[in-house]
Amino acid sequence: MNKKKMIRLTALVGVATATGVVAEANQAHAATTTTTETTNQTTNASVESTQAAVDAAQSAFDTAQTSVDNAQANVTSASNNVTSASATLSSAIANKEAATSENIASATSAVSSQAVVVASASQAVSEQAGVVSAAASVQASAQAEATSASASLSSSSANVASATSALSAAEAALTSDQSTAANNLSAAESAASSASAAVSSDQAAVDNAQAAVASAQAIVDAVAEVQSSDVINMSVAYITALKNYLANPSSTNAAALQEVAKGADYVKELQQKFKSDASLDVVVDPSDPTVQEALSVYAVNLINHLRNQYGLTTAFGASANANVAAIDFVKKYYDDEDWNIFGTTGSDGQGHNKNGLDAYADQLNTSIAEDAGSGLTTWVNGKATMATTTLHNLLYAVYSDIATMLFDDGGTNNWSHAQSIFEDGTILGTGGFNNVYLGVAFDKYGYAHYELYNATEGNQLGNNAYSLDVQTAAQALLTNAQASLASAKASLQRMTTNLMVAKAAVVAAQNQLAALENSSANDLVAVTKARTRTQLASAETSYQTALATYKQKEEALKKAGDNLAAAQASLEAAQATLATAKAKLAELEETVANLTNADQLLAAAQAAYEQAVANLTTATGNLGAAQVDLAKAESQLALAEDTAEQAKVRAAIAAQVDQQLNGSTANDRQSAGQDATSLKTNGRALTATVATASTAKQKQGANQGRLPQTGNDDQEASTMALVGLGMLGMATGLYGYKKKKLTK
Repeated sequence: MNKKKMIRLTALVGVATATGVVAEANQAHAATTTTTETTNQTTNASVESTQAAVDAAQSAFDTAQTSVDNAQANVTSASNNVTSASATLSSAIANKEAATSENIASATSAVSSQAVVVASASQAVSEQAGVVSAAASVQASAQAEATSASASLSSSSANVASATSALSAAEAALTSDQSTAANNLSAAESAASSASAAVSSDQAAVDNAQAAVASAQAIVDAVAEVQSSDVINMSVAYITALKNYLANPSSTNAAALQEVAKGADYVKELQQKFKSDASLDVVVDPSDPTVQEALSVYAVNLINHLRNQYGLTTAFGASANANVAAIDFVKKYYDDEDWNIFGTTGSDGQGHNKNGLDAYADQLNTSIAEDAGSGLTTWVNGKATMATTTLHNLLYAVYSDIATMLFDDGGTNNWSHAQSIFEDGTILGTGGFNNVYLGVAFDKYGYAHYELYNATEGNQLGNNAYSLDVQTAAQALLTNAQASLASAKASLQRMTTNLMVAKAAVVAAQNQLAALENSSANDLVAVTKARTRTQLASAETSYQTALATYKQKEEALKKAGDNLAAAQASLEAAQATLATAKAKLAELEETVANLTNADQLLAAAQAAYEQAVANLTTATGNLGAAQVDLAKAESQLALAEDTAEQAKVRAAIAAQVDQQLNGSTANDRQSAGQDATSLKTNGRALTATVATASTAKQKQGANQGRLPQTGNDDQEASTMALVGLGMLGMATGLYGYKKKKLTK
């Protein structure tokens, strides 16, 4: 036990013992005292009161400490601003010194010369672009001719194979009958019919693909226009109110945010501004990779535009991997589990599948957040109705959902969707979102899911990233449509060739049947041999001619491709030269501007420097004032803690007194004329008993002409000595307290 604790214990025991003796003496003389129960209540109330004062002082200290920290940060920022302004001022002074008429004239002349260089480089780029265009045209023509030559070669090869087979059959056959020939004719006609149907089918596919290309071209133009026009702008009042609410989600801040957000009415205004274009009214598959790219790029561009307005510099990304993950997650945990997030009426839904989110986050080993919107679904007369999956409806769904998340997200949502858009490094207070990639998917009920992933090298969710240039994404749709058209044309060419071969087989079978009907078996064999030999020779000649043509066209195609590649390389080199020249021109123009405006630049830099110094002075003064307030708060906290400790000591003494009073011995009760077996153990019975005994002793004391007593003179002196010792112990104990070191 250390010395400080020993002093406090001595004070407690001394005062408690003395108090017990004094209380016993007072009972003997029937002195009027405050009951120990009242004393305990008073001391306990004092402890609670002083502890409340400590809590208040601690809160004031914490507030003062925060003020000092903020003031110190302001001083650091102001100091950095002074350093930056000083560097800018030095640069402006140097620029002013260099701003002679000779230097300005020289720089202006250099700009003029460089402008000539830029014009020349620009002309070179234009000319080379023409060369590339011509080379591309030649290459396309060569490709068409090569494709045609390939088809002719295939047809010739089929003819050779057919003639060879016919000759072999003719040479091997000694006899033939009309039944065999009729069967051959029937089979040939059936094959020709099938080939004709295939040609018709492929022609329809080509027509559809051609229409898809035309539609895709329109979509390229329309989507680009939609992205450029469909932006959501936030007012300064809304941004301020949202920041206030996210910093302190009080009912007052919530009401203020709701007021400036305007709610569902403003969302309807935005929906009416959505850019509508007839070319977007084409039915698409929402899970198609090209459509997925267009949707996610569109959504991310909307969100990044909002984050930029909010003052954030980090942007969300979009990738094929994130979209694949979103589609897989929604299918597994919503479609397959029949999990209806909003329900059939909009109010009976199951909400987010949190177990599914946890499981999928573990599967990908990353952080996942999910926002959801009504997407393609609306409620008419209380019943969910899903719109057709046209590209227009899908883009409108994304636009409408994000607008709703911003301006109609109060109530039970607590603006959580808006918060998820405007956080940096966290989402809804959860960390681990340092590189956010967005995936968009629609469930089978038509609701839209926006999955926010933290992409890392490990989970590769940021791989296969999309260009956020919407024109590039839309162009991919056109490219795919063009590829489908080319494939359909190639298939049509193959089916046409097959039809030609099938028709030739029909003719051959017809001739064979006619020969059987008009000639004997031997004559038929001779005629067939002669005919098939002639056909084979003709087919082989045609094949060799087609082969030579094919090789020639392939060589021409390779040469055209090489020429196109060379022209494109030259164009890229010319573009690089132009870019370098433009950069040099911009640098020279900036030099002229700086020299010409040297006085204004210097004045602005001087003013900025003086303002930065003034701001630093103010920040330093604020820091000093905050440190003074902190010192005061620290002193008041120390005083409150000492007062609380003293109250606790007094409470302990009162408890000890109560224990002494309730611990009277049986002998004391017998000396008061009380039968020990009849005493009550509650305070009322004990008080009545002592009061009776004290009356008797008062009468005896009156006869003796002195103060009442509980024993002889030695006992009374001993009692008073204990009282004095207790009071001395209390003083010593209180003096033993030292100022507590303040800790935070």
